[in-house]
Amino acid sequence: MADDPVILTINAGSSSLKFAAFDAGERRRLHGALEGVGTAPRLTAMDADGTVLVTRDWPGGAATGIHQLIGDVMDWLEGHLGAGRLAAIGHRVGIGGLGHSRPVLITPEVIEHLRTLVPLAPLHQPRNLEPIEILMGSHPELPQVACFDTAFHRTLPRVAQLYGLPRALTEAGAEHFGFHGLSYEYIAGRLAHIDPRAATGRTVVAHLGSGASMCALKAGRSVATTMGFSPLGGLVMATRPGDLDPGLMIWLLRQRGMSVDEVEDMLYRESGLKGVSGLTGDMRALLESDDAAAHEAVELFCYRVATHLGALAAALGGLDALVFTAGIGEHAPPVRAEVCARSAWLGIRLDEAANRRGTQRISADGSAVTVWVIPTDEERMIARHAAQVALPATGKDVIG
Repeated sequence: MADDPVILTINAGSSSLKFAAFDAGERRRLHGALEGVGTAPRLTAMDADGTVLVTRDWPGGAATGIHQLIGDVMDWLEGHLGAGRLAAIGHRVGIGGLGHSRPVLITPEVIEHLRTLVPLAPLHQPRNLEPIEILMGSHPELPQVACFDTAFHRTLPRVAQLYGLPRALTEAGAEHFGFHGLSYEYIAGRLAHIDPRAATGRTVVAHLGSGASMCALKAGRSVATTMGFSPLGGLVMATRPGDLDPGLMIWLLRQRGMSVDEVEDMLYRESGLKGVSGLTGDMRALLESDDAAAHEAVELFCYRVATHLGALAAALGGLDALVFTAGIGEHAPPVRAEVCARSAWLGIRLDEAANRRGTQRISADGSAVTVWVIPTDEERMIARHAAQVALPATGKDVIG
């Protein structure tokens, strides 16, 4: 309806800000991105059908501050949607810590607590908090909701949260948090409509994108996941290495003479597929390349996914279903095929034609484990949470 409230979702990254707007019934009104922040900012937005609504560049380029950029984007959004339509804003926030198992309404006290978690994710958390603080100043009347990527994993058993570290460090926060929780929560909800056996049984979801992780679901609840204390661990990713021997970090600092900042930059920006291939972190380009190092990078990626799948199946005590999602999971049939071939011992049998087509179910008839390709929708999950938390007076969910 024309006067329905609209929920805005924001996902802020290191140099981009993605957004979407939803109205009642989870209808996506538009989505877009502000990219090139700090270099050559560019705004692009499209409606639900993919029609471009706006493109804009800023003459000031790199000199244009984030406050002005967010202000200009909000001016465009409010002009396009209509005055007074925005009812709430939902934000993706990387870490909520051990104290947040669900989304929360943002207050100054919440912001203060989330700032204390910056050392746990120094490159992600500040970027997530920046637009929240800007909008608290420019739009104080709009309720804002923090939706945490870690919250879904608060159901992890205690043993799955622990590292083999001195207890004092554990009590200080050195625990296994897990990430991509909004994606896993969305997939868990979709499974209830697609595969009741998977929804109530033992399922591993592989969120394979530029950032990649996997999660073991038992009856839709997270019981194990590959990312741990930070977004660096677990699988090989586009520019992040995944699991490393801690002794290697000591070697880099002592024998290679690298500074902490240099190690951090290498781990976040120069490793993973990009580091192994020496070319790029883009899986599409690597799959198309004839370069031997590119092939090795892809092989390593698939190997790590398959070995982690085995570990997660052990945590579950068996496996009923495997779900591929996110950019690589949804759009790279060769990766899915290689992972499934390496995991045939679990009872996985792939329908090769279905896998090439990318249909929803890609396992063969008679496969002991059903295999699915299910697009994720973290934006929709954020909108749903924001409506539930910020608009309780409606007496029902505005979204969902």
